Amino acid sequence: MITRKRNSLPKAEIRFWLPGLLLTGLLATSFAGRLIAGPQSTRDLIAHEWGTFTAIAGEDGDAGEWTPFIDPTDLPGFVEHYSNPNFKLGLRGTIRMETPVLYFYSPRHLNLSVNVAFEKGIITEWYPHADRVHPKSASPDTDLSRLQSNGNIMWSNVAVSPNLNGDFPREPRQTHYYAARETSSTPLRVKANTGDQLEKFLFYRGVSAVRLRVSARQTSDGKLTVKSLIGAQIPAAILFERRGERVGYRIESAADEMVIDPPLLTGNVDTLAIDLEGILVEQGLYPDEAHAMVETWKDSWFEEGSRLIYIVPRGFIDKVLPLAIAPSPDQIVRVFVGRLEIVTPATTQVVESALASKDEVTLNKYQRFLEPIERIATQEHARSSQ
Repeated sequence: MITRKRNSLPKAEIRFWLPGLLLTGLLATSFAGRLIAGPQSTRDLIAHEWGTFTAIAGEDGDAGEWTPFIDPTDLPGFVEHYSNPNFKLGLRGTIRMETPVLYFYSPRHLNLSVNVAFEKGIITEWYPHADRVHPKSASPDTDLSRLQSNGNIMWSNVAVSPNLNGDFPREPRQTHYYAARETSSTPLRVKANTGDQLEKFLFYRGVSAVRLRVSARQTSDGKLTVKSLIGAQIPAAILFERRGERVGYRIESAADEMVIDPPLLTGNVDTLAIDLEGILVEQGLYPDEAHAMVETWKDSWFEEGSRLIYIVPRGFIDKVLPLAIAPSPDQIVRVFVGRLEIVTPATTQVVESALASKDEVTLNKYQRFLEPIERIATQEHARSSQ
């Protein structure tokens, strides 16, 4: 005689209870899986990015080709770039992508991969160390419009954690780079051959020959006609002008086309900086991020000359600079400021006078824009003599 063990069930009862037991097991397995995956979950992961697209408008209002070279001393020495130190000297493009920084926010440790492509462009500088930069090298005579593939940069293993400890790299020489650290973003770490690299963001720069989808053309009465060429509204625009210590600006709200009167030179830079930070916050940046961006670029944005400072439509950013993050964050905010230089008659007059008198102080105020300014002035003279 076989004695049934206590708490065992007859076959009929087993058939009755088995489906429920299996369901309970599946639910328990699923719940346990979610617990195990918890540290890698995207819950509460946020990514915010800001950057600048710099261009110069030609006579027709479209962004013209130029050599957007910047003195490499405006970046710390630890920032990485191609091994050829003169690779940017002859690069010609339409857009200079300046200092995008990508912040992450997470209450727990995460490992991320980040991939950014750049249409008709190349990535010229970056930090921390990237696992892949394509193309691997560039020469000063690289024709960006004839690139066989888009530029690309990839960080395959970025550790993001509020518990990361260590000092961020810094050099005695001051540059605009460090202002971007003044945020509450979560620290990150990337492993390189020289050891771990810690930072508050991912940084990169580049140059592209892609067509800018915003035009700005001057009318005969000095007004500026601004148009979006992609059917999307320009979220906000500022027409800024500076002549010596006198500055002025006009702010325009969202529109796909706008006509802006020349600003009266009765404003001040401090008020404009506050206004611009407010615009950036409206676009989704945190207040400390907006302040960090303005602190990084205010010396450049508010320098001598005339320019359109505008919020780049998000659709253009995502098309020209597609971004992929894995695992995917709950939220991705990308706010880019477009800087479109406007060569006004006042600018050409000042530059031509400075060239004639060899006024290096005045010429240095226009720096990298001198070549396109001279070209536009020559075109204007040729047209007026016909």
